[in-house]
Amino acid sequence: MNNINVQQLLAQMRVLEAQAKSQIGPESLSINELQGTQKTDFSEVLANSVNSVNENLMTAGKMAKAFEQGNSNITMAELVINMEKASVSFQAMTSVRNKLLTAYQEIMNMPV
Repeated sequence: MNNINVQQLLAQMRVLEAQAKSQIGPESLSINELQGTQKTDFSEVLANSVNSVNENLMTAGKMAKAFEQGNSNITMAELVINMEKASVSFQAMTSVRNKLLTAYQEIMNMPV
């Protein structure tokens, strides 16, 4: 059985945290820097996010099925972590969808 190395997992989380902190937000850029940046399409970002969530859900489902069939390469801890990762990403996507719908409804109710 494979054991998850807690120290390795914490190190990966710290690396991801450092990467997230090192990204520069648009509020810290000057106008000249903003003009030189490439524009991103909202629909592409949304589609990529949905695809990522779907990928997490499919991976967790495949792992669960393999674990149920007795695959010895998958530990219970790995399965639980992947199931939780899929659950959290799905909940986050649902929250974003709800916020988008609320914003859309507010815009539609604005007087013209």
